[in-house]
Amino acid sequence: MITVNHRSYHLPKQPTVVVCVDGCEPDYIAQAVAHGHMPWMKATLAQGTALVADCVMPSFTNPNNLSIVTGAPPSVHGICGNYLIDPASGAEVMMNDPEWLRAPTLLAALARAGKHVAVVTAKDKLRRLLGHEMTGICFSAEKADSCTVMEHGIENVLQMVGLPLPSVYSADLSEFVFAAGVKLMEGAAGPAPDVMYLSTTDYVQHKHAPGTYGADMFYAMMDRYLAQLEALGCVIVLTADHGMNAKTRMDAQPDVIWLQDVLDDWLGEGVTRVILPITDPYVVHHGALGSYATVYMTGQHAERLAAHELKLGRTRVHLASLVDKLGTLRGVEAVYTRAQAAREFELPDDRIGDIVVVSERSVVIGTSASRHDLGGLEVPLRSHGGSSEQRVPLVVNRAITGLDEQHHWRNFDAFDLAFNHAQ
Repeated sequence: MITVNHRSYHLPKQPTVVVCVDGCEPDYIAQAVAHGHMPWMKATLAQGTALVADCVMPSFTNPNNLSIVTGAPPSVHGICGNYLIDPASGAEVMMNDPEWLRAPTLLAALARAGKHVAVVTAKDKLRRLLGHEMTGICFSAEKADSCTVMEHGIENVLQMVGLPLPSVYSADLSEFVFAAGVKLMEGAAGPAPDVMYLSTTDYVQHKHAPGTYGADMFYAMMDRYLAQLEALGCVIVLTADHGMNAKTRMDAQPDVIWLQDVLDDWLGEGVTRVILPITDPYVVHHGALGSYATVYMTGQHAERLAAHELKLGRTRVHLASLVDKLGTLRGVEAVYTRAQAAREFELPDDRIGDIVVVSERSVVIGTSASRHDLGGLEVPLRSHGGSSEQRVPLVVNRAITGLDEQHHWRNFDAFDLAFNHAQ
């Protein structure tokens, strides 16, 4: 038994694989099963355990992957987006360095307990966070051609997998993750892992809606590899970091609230700074547009706001007044003060803005229209980040009896189900 972040886990008795399918709205699985493309999943849903859970907010990749491997919300592990303003320096930075992590991972604890642990992630932005203080194998498909034993616990990955280095903007990137997972579990790089964490990319989900040919073929591919892992005796838990929705108007153009432009018009330039935590190095397929944004009051304006001296037009306003005003914008679902958002979404209050804005299901939030390059959007925009993308699958390939049907399941219950209930 080990305890991590106040949760206790039995050590696994069987090889265990937890899979985070990036962007997996539950309907992707439902449609692929209905169309006959996921025979393994169809059998698992009937004979195993099929739950629907909530991911953490914001519904982005980094916060949720770290919640899954820590078994805790962002208020505990500290990763509250892909991108933020560093409270110490005021600089806009990526949260992909382990220095931002405030809690130990279950993966590191398992390795310390003597278990052989392997992590394969699609994008390298997650690798160092997931592998923090963990001994074992940890590499990304994106950089699979440059793995070393010293840094990644493995070398010659392309030779082992038998696939070429995939493009970061392709379904091949996720297939490489699954193919590598199967090879590792077969013992191609030494002893098979006791525990393996696989994390894919949502390139396909950003481009293809549930039930479309592109989506169905992706899930058919995934199904084949999952069947191979089960044949190797693995306990498998599949979940997702977030869902995905269309974010367009009826003319198929992105439906965007240009929040920085709005605030500049209301308060003047330089008073606020809008940060989009979806931002990462891979924005071609979503243009850095998601359904969650934070607003920082800058410099002396933050002090004036605290003293209730800001003006909205000719009217002096309190923070609550600005929150209420933002809530009247078309397409806005909810607006929170820093304290409200931290409570509502279990976020670290020192790493979010003074205001948090969440947009409706079909709407995204941008900064200024002039700052976003949407030229890479080859198909109508699909994205995530809001409350409307919180529902995700939580599927176990073992029948678990006695679970509370009224329990509020979270994607970060994945390892608890795997270790404490499925074996």
